[in-house]
Amino acid sequence: MGAVALAERKCVPCEGGVDPLTSDQIENLLGDLNGWAFVDDHIEKTYTFANYYETISFVNAVAWVSNQEGHHPNLEVNFRDAKVKYWTHAIGGMSENDFICAAKVDAL
Repeated sequence: MGAVALAERKCVPCEGGVDPLTSDQIENLLGDLNGWAFVDDHIEKTYTFANYYETISFVNAVAWVSNQEGHHPNLEVNFRDAKVKYWTHAIGGMSENDFICAAKVDAL
């Protein structure tokens, strides 16, 4: 599919009732992203910045993207870096929404 194709897609609301992605599907979609890793049932990536202001600006941009998509990550914010983690809580696993949002965050 490719990261560009993922970034151009829109998240589909997920209220549960669907199966999480299989490990093969996760690996396939992960190959479309740069620097993301599947760790403990979620995908994550750490972004590094020159200073705190840049870090917080990035976090605010992630919040905006997340609000637009209706799909929100867990964030770990430090002075010069931010770790973004995605998984779909409603299904207790990974959905395509996680990869769409990851690609959109990369596009920032």
